[in-house]
Amino acid sequence: MTPVRTRQHRADSAPTTRVQGVEPSGPRVLDDMTVEVALSLMAGAGVEHLVLCDGDDQCTGAVSRARLTVFRDTPAYTDRVRLRDVPGSQHV
Repeated sequence: MTPVRTRQHRADSAPTTRVQGVEPSGPRVLDDMTVEVALSLMAGAGVEHLVLCDGDDQCTGAVSRARLTVFRDTPAYTDRVRLRDVPGSQHV
């Protein structure tokens, strides 16, 4: 199992860039999270997308639960694939 790193965010620390209709105030995760962990987090939180952030906490894109579910069923999927490597995820 991959450990999950959490971060505290101030209310004013949300990025100002919009990712093709995705609210930047949505759940923010590091883009090095695995697909399996992300799907589990989304199911537990009841959300349909995640805002991806890099190691500097800068918004880099977004990914939907539907996109991750489709990708998980492809031959390219392994349990080590990171969110930043998912084809079709939106990037800023």
